Amino acid sequence: MLQIMEGSHAVAEAAKLCRPEVVSAYPITPQTHIVERLAEMVADGELDAEYMCVESELSALSVCLGASATGSRVYSATSSQGLMLMAEVVFNVAGMRQPIVMSIVNRALGAPLSIWNDQQDSISLRDSGWFQLYGEDVQEMTDQHFIAYKAAEQHDVLLPGFVCFDGFILSHTYEPVDIPTQEEIDAFLPPYVPYNKLDAKAPLSMGMYATPDYYMEFRYETDQAMKRAGDAISAAGREFGEMFGRDYSAHTESYRMDDADVAFVALGSICGTVKDAIDEMRADGIKAGLVKIRTFRPFPAEEIAQALAGVPKVAVLEKNISVGSAMKGAVGPEVKDAVTGTGIDVYSYVIGLGGRDIRKKDIRAVAALAEKGVGNMFYGLRTEVL
Repeated sequence: MLQIMEGSHAVAEAAKLCRPEVVSAYPITPQTHIVERLAEMVADGELDAEYMCVESELSALSVCLGASATGSRVYSATSSQGLMLMAEVVFNVAGMRQPIVMSIVNRALGAPLSIWNDQQDSISLRDSGWFQLYGEDVQEMTDQHFIAYKAAEQHDVLLPGFVCFDGFILSHTYEPVDIPTQEEIDAFLPPYVPYNKLDAKAPLSMGMYATPDYYMEFRYETDQAMKRAGDAISAAGREFGEMFGRDYSAHTESYRMDDADVAFVALGSICGTVKDAIDEMRADGIKAGLVKIRTFRPFPAEEIAQALAGVPKVAVLEKNISVGSAMKGAVGPEVKDAVTGTGIDVYSYVIGLGGRDIRKKDIRAVAALAEKGVGNMFYGLRTEVL
């Protein structure tokens, strides 16, 4: 049913429809509205789940890990410094192969303190073993929660997943959202059947001490599972499309790429602005296009290479910084690696950090820089304050 909803409340509705048995989270701006709404649902009897109140984000994910290890479907959400406080457990969850789904309401990291949006928090944990989905709008980020659970719980995957979306820009924006019924989601997402679980009647151990003789093989298995996660996400996205008419089987989405001379690559809500800018540039005779990355982990290198084939210049819009990296951002090097040997020039542009506005004129200016071969830079620096 189509409803006008705040993004955070739409995500809370999606989480409820997935029937988590345990929810544990700690409030942090701009994530708080999600877990407030879920707490209301539990209190009002709308959601049959244990809502665990804790003293920190570290404790929140620790509760989720324990609950998942006993065979429960669990949910959490966080942002920014909260995710960093969870970092130890984030790695443990993936290493113990627990299919937890967590919403990451993207927010800049301190210091200096910022409550506004960029994608530094989730990007910083790109190697933790969680798959990462990024939503462009409220509908997409809502739907991705259903797909994330479906993929994570496959027995040949059993990896946790981040569903990432831009703080305030999407979390606090009201948009029309098609919310499925409980019966529809029950048909799409069956009850969680754990591969194994902690049970006093059948004892086993999880997350044990590993000597050098065994540790590397565990990491190899996690990497192989991440590869399989890509296929599982595609399959779940295809099935979702068949049921609801919104197909998410591709890890990328191309916009006006058929004859593009310069292509943008981006993640999240910025893609809407880029599409509008591209339409204006096209009207002025500039052949620009966009490749939106929907799945950042596992990285869709083959899809990226196919989408960018024949484009001479690529501008990667980075709402993150990889400090000390030659390309300045974290996404650009992976895009460049995907097209190695093709002659395509790939440049990174760090843009919009800490919530700084990104306008259509900025997108046009970045395209001009890429066409001149000027890149791997911070775009829009206020030189007067440096």
